Amino acid sequence: MKTDFIQIANYASKAPSGHNTQPWKFHITDSTITVLPNLDVALPVVDRNNRELFISLGCAVENLCIAASYFGYTTHIIECSIEAIILELTKNDLTIEDSLFHQIEKRQTNRNIYNGNKISDGILQQLQSIPKENGIQFYFTEINTPFANTITQYIMKGNEIQMADIAFKNELLSWMRFNKKQVEATHNGLSYLVFGNPPLPRILARPIVSLFLKPNVQNKSDRKKIDSSSHFVVCTTQQDTIKEWINLGRTLQRFLLKVTEIGISYAFLNQPCEIAVLAFDLREKLPVNKEHPTLIMRIGYAKQIPYSPRKKIETLLV
Repeated sequence: MKTDFIQIANYASKAPSGHNTQPWKFHITDSTITVLPNLDVALPVVDRNNRELFISLGCAVENLCIAASYFGYTTHIIECSIEAIILELTKNDLTIEDSLFHQIEKRQTNRNIYNGNKISDGILQQLQSIPKENGIQFYFTEINTPFANTITQYIMKGNEIQMADIAFKNELLSWMRFNKKQVEATHNGLSYLVFGNPPLPRILARPIVSLFLKPNVQNKSDRKKIDSSSHFVVCTTQQDTIKEWINLGRTLQRFLLKVTEIGISYAFLNQPCEIAVLAFDLREKLPVNKEHPTLIMRIGYAKQIPYSPRKKIETLLV
């Protein structure tokens, strides 16, 4: 059983996270797996209240439930708090395998320019019908509609604020891995391969990359990426609470595994959600029933990119 649980925790650890920080630890007993927040890798500038961190924990929990089902276990959450999410696993030979299990290791965030092809109405209906946890909604809008143009405008405003913030840029740079040696030393962060960059010595790379961390450069890059995409997806919560953040993560992971299965790429553009004054404005201006805009994604079609580095499960067990 312990071997099964370690494998299940390993699949849980394949969830997405901001700057690929992988902000989780796992505690395993004979009947439970506990998902613990690792605040040592929190992002206090871009994720000041740890909202995105707890969304990532929700993604890990959903992976865990899907993987547990594959290994023949029923899962039951017996605690969900700021300290821990404890899941009780019970052996169940009748459990039906979740088809999304096979997408856990294939899923990836694709920050590249997409090919401009539009997602069909039939596929959009599939994505819109994905079951959602309590308090969670997803809103879809095609690129270059008034709804999408408002989102784009606020992403640009977000870049102007974040790229003028030295603390934000220093935090981002601290999670960039500029060469193979750095990747192998940390097994986390934003790898040069993911961005299609050549490897560089850190002493050269940091000042070079800093030159590109400017509002106008970032806006030009993001506008190209948005224009190449098919739709925005805005993920909202009702009350903006920790429990809803975890629920959003669970719903989000189902969504990400489904788009992976279909062959759709996605990337996050959360700048307006990360800046309180912009998030407040966006909540008033978007047709989202006064819910809290919590995550923004662009979706479309693109070629696969290299995968982000991942920590070995042995280093994540406590």
